[in-house]
Amino acid sequence: MAGLLEGKKGLILGVANKRSIAWSIAKSVSAQGAQLAFTYQGERLLENVKELADTLPGSMVLPCDVMREDEVEEVFRKIDAAWNGLDFLAHCVAYAKAEDLEGNYLKTKKEGFDTALGVSAYSLTLLSQKAAPLMEKRGGGSIVTLTYLGGQRVAPGYNVMGVAKAALEASVKYLANDLGPKNIRVNAISAGPINTLAARGIAGFAEILKMARERSPLKRNTEAEEVGDSALFLFSPLSRGITGQILFVDSGYNILAF
Repeated sequence: MAGLLEGKKGLILGVANKRSIAWSIAKSVSAQGAQLAFTYQGERLLENVKELADTLPGSMVLPCDVMREDEVEEVFRKIDAAWNGLDFLAHCVAYAKAEDLEGNYLKTKKEGFDTALGVSAYSLTLLSQKAAPLMEKRGGGSIVTLTYLGGQRVAPGYNVMGVAKAALEASVKYLANDLGPKNIRVNAISAGPINTLAARGIAGFAEILKMARERSPLKRNTEAEEVGDSALFLFSPLSRGITGQILFVDSGYNILAF
């Protein structure tokens, strides 16, 4: 079915390079007619993001540090000026200090905790606050974020990021309840381990990939394109009755008891 998002406008945060899950989402929704805006944090990432965005006609590239409310507000001001509204938002942003992804969670310091929770969880709430008025102009919208099983169960090395994902998943439910009357849906995709730049910062990630491949019912690792297509579904009218949910895209690994 072609053109599921024809004429729709979307914002995607979290593209770092062509292996980013956010970029797979961008390709899936663009192929179905969506026009996109991308954000980048810092000049170091600008070239990568712009090079990718330039391959999709009509794309915008805007600076945004999700820990700075003034920058977030400016992103939505520019989007509203250009498009007079917004239809969907992909929140693919997460960060924890490297030292907090090693050893035990017990040693986490307050600064590392605040950083991980602020970037990885609160940013969804802030972005939803700013996106909601633009989505109301379009009669509603869809917000999707990315999570991981480590937010529900202990995943070795995931540590404070697991706590952040737990907060993120709770935020999805509360935001879905708050924004439902405005016809704005909020959901999360819980993806299996994927070999991205961010994932490689997790200690023992190669072993995590191997375990997921060997134990999951489908006997293979999750592909970023599978997450992209699932996000497309959640942004499209096909999912119009779904909100506040965690959609697992992990080759079935989450159903296992061990």
